[in-house]
Amino acid sequence: MEIFFVFLLISFFNLIIFLKFEKISKKLIIFDKPDGNLKKHEVPVSLAGGLIILINLYLIIFSFKFFNLEDLMFNDNFIFAFIILSTSFYLIGVVDDLKNLSPNIKLFFLFVVISLTIYFSPEFRLDYIKISFLTKFYTFDYSGLFLILSFVLLANAMNMFDGINLQLILFTFFMFIIFILKGFISTFFLLLLIPLTFLAILNFQNKVFLGDGGSYLISAILGSTFIYQYNNFENYLFGDEVFLILIIPSIDMLRLFFLRIIYKKNPFKGDLNHLHHLVNNFTQNTSLTVLITITLCIFPSIVLLMSVPSYIILILSLIFYFSFVTYLRIKI
Repeated sequence: MEIFFVFLLISFFNLIIFLKFEKISKKLIIFDKPDGNLKKHEVPVSLAGGLIILINLYLIIFSFKFFNLEDLMFNDNFIFAFIILSTSFYLIGVVDDLKNLSPNIKLFFLFVVISLTIYFSPEFRLDYIKISFLTKFYTFDYSGLFLILSFVLLANAMNMFDGINLQLILFTFFMFIIFILKGFISTFFLLLLIPLTFLAILNFQNKVFLGDGGSYLISAILGSTFIYQYNNFENYLFGDEVFLILIIPSIDMLRLFFLRIIYKKNPFKGDLNHLHHLVNNFTQNTSLTVLITITLCIFPSIVLLMSVPSYIILILSLIFYFSFVTYLRIKI
């Protein structure tokens, strides 16, 4: 009965936001203004997407605590660090949205937040790496440094992936479905699908963006869940499987890093060479572009569910991705 009430509460809360969004967004006064360069939308668009996800996160956690449903979310030792990390990531992104922080300053703050979280929260550590096709577990002494680097790269990958309407929201939707199917605190992520659904509609209508705050927040949620499932569930995703699930946004980010370094640009400075830019220049259709990029992103995960060895999926994904990018660059 209690969980049914929580579902009603979250649904009603997001329905009100959806119906009254224009009035609410004007009061927040956080908009992404077009600049004719990287931001080519015609009118200012609200950046309230990340805030809506964060408020829902708080509301779900509070409701679970209030109704003694703690077993449906992260355990008590983990949840506090999760809230601090998620909120901090969101705030860094919001400040960047408002002040356009330099890449180095953003990296510095991300490093500080992740380092403090790992230092004060033992639950945010990995003692060993588990690979699906190897029987031996590999322990390492620098797990903290590995996690810091992983979170920073994930934050940047999600931020760079959020360059066209619906793309990051649909990818996040897909990630949450994976968590639900695997049984990783499924009710928690089912509830988070509710605000994502309303945000997808508003984003499609060009009324709201996730912004850097939203993309950083999503990276914190995903990264935290990968660590939690690794340490708390028997049917965990192996390290190589996690990489495969994130492989397309990840290798697109790494490709851009290398290209920018070759052309003596800051690797964290935005441009119009992302996968979705190349596809959109080819298709001249935003909806078709999103369909293609999301299909490309979820394909490795679907093949993974068919029990194909991860190293084969990795090789095939890399071949297909770079062949596809090369084809697009030739055609456009």
